[in-house]
Amino acid sequence: MTHPPEPQEVDHPLTTKEGWAAFVNEAPTPPLVMPPAALQRLTEAERADYDAAREDYHAQLVIVSTPTIRHVAATGRKRILLNRHQHSARRGLIVSGPAGTGKTTAITQLGKNYEQLTRRRGALSPRALPVLYVTVPPAATPKMLAIEFARFIGLPLPSRFSQVEVTNKVCDLACTLACRLVLIDELHNLDIQTRIGAEASDQIKYLSERIPATFVLAGVDIEGTGLFAGRRGGQIASRYSLIPTSSFRHKTPQEQSAWQALVATLENALRLHAHRPGTLLRLAPYLHDRTAGMIGSLSHLVREAALDAILDGTEKITRTGLEAVDLDESAEQQNLPRARQRRSREARRTA
Repeated sequence: MTHPPEPQEVDHPLTTKEGWAAFVNEAPTPPLVMPPAALQRLTEAERADYDAAREDYHAQLVIVSTPTIRHVAATGRKRILLNRHQHSARRGLIVSGPAGTGKTTAITQLGKNYEQLTRRRGALSPRALPVLYVTVPPAATPKMLAIEFARFIGLPLPSRFSQVEVTNKVCDLACTLACRLVLIDELHNLDIQTRIGAEASDQIKYLSERIPATFVLAGVDIEGTGLFAGRRGGQIASRYSLIPTSSFRHKTPQEQSAWQALVATLENALRLHAHRPGTLLRLAPYLHDRTAGMIGSLSHLVREAALDAILDGTEKITRTGLEAVDLDESAEQQNLPRARQRRSREARRTA
């Protein structure tokens, strides 16, 4: 007799209630770094498991509390409190800046911290969804936006449902589930210059009126999309505060100190056997030059270099190892001469 295969664990995206719950509940524990004698006693399978755990850890590493994260957390918390007894015209936030400056991390950390706090206080039923997180799909219509909300909640919708029916179902259920914070990411996907984009913008405003929650929006350089222009834009501008994000600067002593603190936090989180503490801190100017001060690029650079150090057995991050990492093109374009030299060296090595 054959048995059906065991269902495999599914990784749900963050834009579903299951994925969001996993994100809220995750608390990665840094793996222990075994002393050399203990390492030598490991079997081949045990060593593979040990390294795999460290690879998984370094693939995520730590969330660094940047000024943007702290600003969004503090301001967002106050907005939630201010909106608690507002029946209309609730105040929200818009987090805007270049790609790679930590916008998504900032708003998702706000949501995670808020949900953890409310659940610790025991004020929510197990079914409650205090936070909703959705992303704006490309060329979004009002109905598409409402469907994104429904997908997060897990609300099945017949295809025949109209925009009004979908929106009503979503709003009613969000109220029932005690939603108090709505995070909308990728706002730059709204093309306000088109009729559909403008109507989708109106849909966000309508949802914010129907759902008694604080709305926090994020996107790339929102100021340049026309979101605040005209009559529609005036309404948004009167209700939302703008929190700009940017790359880390590295000119004044204060700016250099802030960057060094960021690098030190990442370095202290490493779990490598042969890495010398302070190596990355001494390379802080190089790291800024290489990443153009982008937190996303820095995190990518350090995490991939750490993975390389485990995979190749060197167990340490060096400048040579950092140079071997291919960064995002945005960071590489900030220093084209360096990028060309590095790629030329790689081409010679592989020729």
